[in-house]
Amino acid sequence: MSNLPGGESAATPRDETPEEAAARHEAASKEAADTVMKAFGGVRGMIDMTLPGLVFIVTFNLTHRVSAAAWAALGLSGVFAVVRLARRETVQHAFSGVFGVAIGAYIAMKSGKAEDFYLPGLLYSVGYCAALAISALVRWPLIGLMLGPITGEMFTWRKENPGRLVAYTRATWVWFACMAVKPVVLFPLYFAHNANLLGWMKVALGIPPMVVAMYFTWQILIKAPAPIKAVLDDEEEPAADGGQGGAPEGQAAEKQKARHAASSREY
Repeated sequence: MSNLPGGESAATPRDETPEEAAARHEAASKEAADTVMKAFGGVRGMIDMTLPGLVFIVTFNLTHRVSAAAWAALGLSGVFAVVRLARRETVQHAFSGVFGVAIGAYIAMKSGKAEDFYLPGLLYSVGYCAALAISALVRWPLIGLMLGPITGEMFTWRKENPGRLVAYTRATWVWFACMAVKPVVLFPLYFAHNANLLGWMKVALGIPPMVVAMYFTWQILIKAPAPIKAVLDDEEEPAADGGQGGAPEGQAAEKQKARHAASSREY
């Protein structure tokens, strides 16, 4: 056991009892699950992004009119956004869905081809996969950029927590593999002008790949070192002012180093 300035102590995994280790693992598991669900919108976010496509293909099969199907999908997306606003919930996923559906509806109504409704989503999938791969290759994994602000670590994982960087890189490649399934399967159907099968496959490939990617991201984060919380400037000011009970800058730095060492040992 190593002592920190101010009489604090940092327990290493070797000092833990089985009960403490189990409790720590359970807490890490819950934190990882909450982080992943919050970042990707959870069940509601997946529903908001999937149902409009389902409504489009069902309406198109019933009416055989692209305009009717497009307006039905756009209307549902608008309802989702309004409901979230009324409940004062986050509207990120709802508004992104409205934006994507609106572009797809416009293109489909202009061309008169039902398959064009799905073109923006297909292009987005290609761009998303490219961003995931490039970010992992340059060691700025996209999953880390998305989850860092949610966990409070911001970008400390980049240089202060190498085990966390490895975990985020692995998670980013997992997302790349899962998301790449969509364009690989759907683009041939688009170029074949098979709007009906394209629509149903788009719905089928909406939620399952995300669930798989979220599950493996959760598993990766459970085994990763704990996040090192970022110290913001306004949090350092009281310590810098001095006074009894206030930690000097050197003490804060020592605590940061201790957290870094503990995270490295955990990994």
